[in-house]
Amino acid sequence: MRASGTVLKYGDNVDTDVIIPARYLNSPEPAFLAKHCMEDLDPSFIERVQKGDLIVAGKNFGCGSSREHAPIAIREAGISCVIASSFARIFYRNAINIGLPIIECAQASDGIEAGDHVEVDFDDGMIYDRTKGTAFRGQAFPEFMQKIIAAGGLIPYLNAG
Repeated sequence: MRASGTVLKYGDNVDTDVIIPARYLNSPEPAFLAKHCMEDLDPSFIERVQKGDLIVAGKNFGCGSSREHAPIAIREAGISCVIASSFARIFYRNAINIGLPIIECAQASDGIEAGDHVEVDFDDGMIYDRTKGTAFRGQAFPEFMQKIIAAGGLIPYLNAG
C-alpha cells in the first residue's frame, strides 16, 4: 500500500478543534466536514488540497478532543496520509478506525517541507521525499492495520470478514 502527493505542512500541537471546528459538528456528513477541514488554522487549505496530498506535521498531531470527525474530515478532504513526529493516541486510534493512513517519523517531519512531493510505502514504513531525493524510515503498519485501512476502516473491515 502506498500514498503519494504534495505536502501541506503544519507545526506542533495541531488539535482537533482546528482540524474541524466544533461549530461544524452538527453534521456527521463526511463531505460537509471536509469542506471545513483546517479552516481555522489554514483558511486556504480546502482550496489548495488535491486528492492524494499529504499532511506533514510536528509533535502531538490530533491532540484535544476525541472526536472522530477530525480524521474523517482530513480523509474526505483528499489527504492520503498524515506524517507527524507524534500523534495524540486517541487521534491515532480514530484515524486507523476510519481508514486514514498515518505514520510517525520525527526525521521526516523535520526534513520535509511544504510543497515537496512525497511517497510513503506502508509495507516497510519508508517515506521518500521525491523533491529532495531523501528517504526516511517511519514505523511500518502491521499487516492487520493495513487491511483495516485498505477496507476503509474498522467497521467495513469487520463487515467484510
